[in-house]
Amino acid sequence: MPLTAGGKLSLVASSDLGALGAKEGPAVIYDWVLPSLAPLLLPWLVILGLLTLKRNRCAAAWWIWLPLGYVIAFTLAPLDIMPAGTDFFLDVIAALAAGLGAVWLLTDYLRRPHRFVTFLCLLLALAGFSALAFVSAQSWSFTSETFVAGIVLAVGVVVSAVALSLAGLICRGRYRRVGLYGWLLLLLAVIWLVITGPFFLFALIASGGRVSWGGFFVPVFALVTLHFATLLPFLILSSASPFYRQRLKALLHVTPEAPPVLAPLPDAGLKT
Repeated sequence: MPLTAGGKLSLVASSDLGALGAKEGPAVIYDWVLPSLAPLLLPWLVILGLLTLKRNRCAAAWWIWLPLGYVIAFTLAPLDIMPAGTDFFLDVIAALAAGLGAVWLLTDYLRRPHRFVTFLCLLLALAGFSALAFVSAQSWSFTSETFVAGIVLAVGVVVSAVALSLAGLICRGRYRRVGLYGWLLLLLAVIWLVITGPFFLFALIASGGRVSWGGFFVPVFALVTLHFATLLPFLILSSASPFYRQRLKALLHVTPEAPPVLAPLPDAGLKT
């Protein structure tokens, strides 16, 4: 039922029984009340609240809506891109994007002198805001599918925090955008393979080797691609905006690329 619709809803059970009886049972009338949109708006109200913080009171901070809008539009697009039974991944992507948006706005508060403490702050912030966005999208109701999606989101949050921190550790002495992107993609692939690998080996042993390798690597490749596509708009924002570029460098404890050293010019004076 659409969130913007309401009124009397007629429910009819239908089944083709042939000559055994009627195809449709008696109609049941249910008065559908328009659900509240407040839970869906809560994460975005939180983002607005973060924009009022002292260090975010500038026009550059509002560019955070670009990556957020891009990811949310992707999850709402009427495209059959997800296999049957995996639509909950779209809710996970939207929740993770909301968490990343909050982290990008809170970077100045999350950065600590020690890299590991910064990682813990990043992990807690990303987990908290992503969980808030996810449960709000589910209208605070919990089902078996919600439980599975919550586990996927929790793992995705941990993978995101670990990959970002490790990419910053690798690029700590020389910040280069393309290098950071490449390392981040590689780290996402390695971490997801490490997480899902034991489950595949167990299935391979239990089935006597009848599980195809393609049935393992193709879903993992799709998962890594979706994960990186969720992070990429925020990375692009950090590359395009000096405001967010400095924040990303601070969050990952990386230093800018050193300018080339210019050799002194030879003395052009005329000898006498």
